[in-house]
Amino acid sequence: MSVPDIPALAGVHHLKLPVTNLARSREWYHSRLGYQVQIEFVEQGQLMGYALTHPNGGPPLGLRLNPERALAAAGFDYFAIGVPGKQAIDQLAAWLTALGEQHAGVHWASIGWILPELHDPDGHEVRFYTLQHHTAVGLPISSIRPSAATSVIAVTRTASPVGMPQKTSMSAALTASPSWQSPVPQPTKARYVG
Repeated sequence: MSVPDIPALAGVHHLKLPVTNLARSREWYHSRLGYQVQIEFVEQGQLMGYALTHPNGGPPLGLRLNPERALAAAGFDYFAIGVPGKQAIDQLAAWLTALGEQHAGVHWASIGWILPELHDPDGHEVRFYTLQHHTAVGLPISSIRPSAATSVIAVTRTASPVGMPQKTSMSAALTASPSWQSPVPQPTKARYVG
């Protein structure tokens, strides 16, 4: 498919989660992450959902009353919310800890840093991932294979999606540098690499 043939898209419009209790979820997303109600959705006289906005860069979020689907969706990380960089994700982790929220802390991951295992009142995993990268990725397709035995990432670039053969290989040593100023990371469990 050539570039002119590709449909025009404009990012993620909003994320939507099923919840068992609208008031509880609204309060949690407000008190933990700063989300504010923008729209209430009332259907046949019953409040069925909220559209939430974030005053400091978070994606729009919808909460929809649907207890059955909320239970089925519990525990899975459907999305990761972007955080500008390492310092911001460290501050977020400290903020959540101060509020008494359990999470797995900030970890080095495939291309940035991740803050996983925060769960909302319905058990949805809310993950945060830095937009700041420590590994070069891009088109053509990159395959990332972190090695648990070393502090090296192997990044392999293969043929582009349009079939143009372009294959290169590189390794990036993960040592402290001015671009991301972090010590050599310890190997992480696979669940944090995503």
